[in-house]
Amino acid sequence: MQTFQMLDKKYDDPVHIRDENVSEDGRYVSEEEYWEKYYHHPDFNYEWKNGRLEEKPMADHKSYLMYKWFMKLADQFLTVHPIAEMTGLEIGFRLELPEDDSVRKPDMAIVLNNNPVMLHLTDCNFDGIFDLCIESLSYSAPDEIKRDTVDKKKEYQGVGVREYYILDARGLETAFYRLNEKGKYQKIKPVRKDIIRSEVLPGFQFRIRDLYEQPSLEKLTEDEVYQGYVLPFHQEVKMKALKAEKTAESERQRAQSEKKKAALERKRAESEKKKAAKERQRAEQIGLQLIAERQRAAMLADKLKQLGISIE
Repeated sequence: MQTFQMLDKKYDDPVHIRDENVSEDGRYVSEEEYWEKYYHHPDFNYEWKNGRLEEKPMADHKSYLMYKWFMKLADQFLTVHPIAEMTGLEIGFRLELPEDDSVRKPDMAIVLNNNPVMLHLTDCNFDGIFDLCIESLSYSAPDEIKRDTVDKKKEYQGVGVREYYILDARGLETAFYRLNEKGKYQKIKPVRKDIIRSEVLPGFQFRIRDLYEQPSLEKLTEDEVYQGYVLPFHQEVKMKALKAEKTAESERQRAQSEKKKAALERKRAESEKKKAAKERQRAEQIGLQLIAERQRAAMLADKLKQLGISIE
C-alpha cells in the first residue's frame, strides 16, 4: 500500500484515503503529477516547490480591495502605454534555481512586449520569466507570510524577475524591490518620500498611501502623479469642459463689460442730450433777451424822436 511522503502526519497513515475536498497542502508529488493533477485543481490553488504542494492562502476583503485598486491602476497604464501584458488568474511560471525548483502563481504579473518569451492568449502558464510580479499578502499563517516575503523574494530574485511588489493591506509588509546591477533585490527608494516609480514600466508611478486610501480613478485625474495615464479620455473631456467653462465665463465677463459700456454710453448720451437741451434753452433765453433789448432800443429811439432828439 502506498505511503505518501508528507510533512502533515495524516499522510503517513498507510490506510489514509485521499479526500478530493480536503487540501493536500504539504503533499509530495512529482512535477509531472503537479502539472497534470494539481496546477488546474478545481477546488484548491496549489503552487509547487521541490516536489511539495503549497496551497495559496485565501485573501480577505481588505486585501482584495487593495489588489483590485492596484490592478485597475496598472490596467489604466497599459491601456495608455501598451508596452506589456498583465496577467493573473493563477497563471504560473516555472522557476529553476541551483538549489530549488518551483512553480509559482503570482497574484499579478507583467510581461513586457520585448520579453524573450511571448505570452499567448491561450496560455495557461507562462514559459518565460515575468518582468514584474505582484503578490497580495494574506494573513492565514506565519509560514504563508514568510512564503511571500522571504521564499518568493529569493526565488524571484534568483530567476531574474526585475521588480517584485508585495502588497499588504495591513501596511506591515508592503515592500517594493528592484534588481540592482549585481542581480540582487534592493528596496525601491520612494520619490518625494511616498511615490514609487517603476523602471520595468517607465512612467508607471503611484503613491504608497493611495494603496490604502484607494481614491477613485476620477479623483486621481486631479493628481499630477497619475495624470499621465489615468482616464485620459476623462481628462480630455474635463479639460474641454473647463475650457468651455472658461470661455463661457470670458464671454459672460465680456457681455457684462459691454453692458456696462452701453450703460455708460446711454448715460453719456442722456447727459449730452440734457446739456444740449440746456444749451437750447439758454440760446432761446438769449434770443428772447436780444429781442427784448431791440424792442426796448426801438422804444427809446421813438421817444427821443418825439422829443426831437436825433440819435444819428
